[in-house]
Amino acid sequence: MTRYSPDDATHTCAAEVRFIEGLLALAASRRRWGGRALDAGKEAVARCRALDKRCPGEHAELLARCLLTGARQLLRRRRALEALPLAEEAVTLTRPVGGAPLTVSLHCLATALEALRRHDEAATALAEAGRVSPPPEE
Repeated sequence: MTRYSPDDATHTCAAEVRFIEGLLALAASRRRWGGRALDAGKEAVARCRALDKRCPGEHAELLARCLLTGARQLLRRRRALEALPLAEEAVTLTRPVGGAPLTVSLHCLATALEALRRHDEAATALAEAGRVSPPPEE
């Protein structure tokens, strides 16, 4: 491959996706390490947002996973108010995809809403999660 060939963009995106996946794994494995796990999650979200700007729509599911990782970390630290917008954005990103990603996002949203004592909204999110149909088999 020659430098600056059309394949460079593909390799750059693939390398960035692998790096973001690594940050998510690091964040998940460092639950009890205090701020370091939270920092890894925040960096994953920031890098994924930048990647999504370069390639709009291509990495929406990865961004949703990054947001959910951040929301879960904040919920573990009893910071539901900060977790709520991340969970809401994850639901917005996974709604077109449906299936398991949407169900997971809705459950995280419901957890954040419950923590904020917004029980009716949490019940609505859980009811929607129950209605999500699995993706069609290919």
